[in-house]
Amino acid sequence: MRPQDRSREVFSSQEGVHPRLGEVLDRHLSSRWAQPFHRPTVEAFQALQSLLEDRVDRLVLDSGCGTGDSTRELAKQLPECTVIGIDKSSARLSRTGVTSYPHREKNAVWLRAELSTFWRLAVEAGWQLERHYLLYPNPWPKPGALQRRWHAHPVFPELLKLGGRLEMRTNWEIYALEFAAAMNRALGVQVKPASPPELPVMTPFESKYRNSGHDLYSVVVSCPGGAVK
Repeated sequence: MRPQDRSREVFSSQEGVHPRLGEVLDRHLSSRWAQPFHRPTVEAFQALQSLLEDRVDRLVLDSGCGTGDSTRELAKQLPECTVIGIDKSSARLSRTGVTSYPHREKNAVWLRAELSTFWRLAVEAGWQLERHYLLYPNPWPKPGALQRRWHAHPVFPELLKLGGRLEMRTNWEIYALEFAAAMNRALGVQVKPASPPELPVMTPFESKYRNSGHDLYSVVVSCPGGAVK
């Protein structure tokens, strides 16, 4: 691999799980986030519901799907499910080969939407997922950016309420440790980060990280929607 093609490892001055994670998480778990919905995402969700025609069983979310490669791979792995890839970037989504959304190919669907609004709308609509994937989310490694990480974001309780088998993958060990700690605190479980399988490669990021010699981490948890403390 050429030096310019290598991916740099995540750098942070933070050492270990953030000392404020428990405090921040408890505050989010004790009150519902009331930020106004993102209007374009509301319209996108309504269009998605029309496309699905109220068939919302066996749903899989690929949240932050980027270029959509992972959505296609998951749709192949799970032919009995409808796999919905969601990303807020039209530039990344355009690499799916289409420019208007929602777009459906067999059991795969792509949608341009903002996740914190989409998840809340899905909860309000009564969705219960079969599976949910968060593949290499932005780690926000600066200590002051803790609440931008999904496990410390105000929307985290709504994410959990969607239920299903939830899997998060990252190339930053601290993010994996924090994500597991947040799951354990919120759900009363005991999960730990592990290494994801080498094949199939799920995203272009995963391929680049592996080729660059990064350690990769996965946190998997069964997330019953009604079990959020």
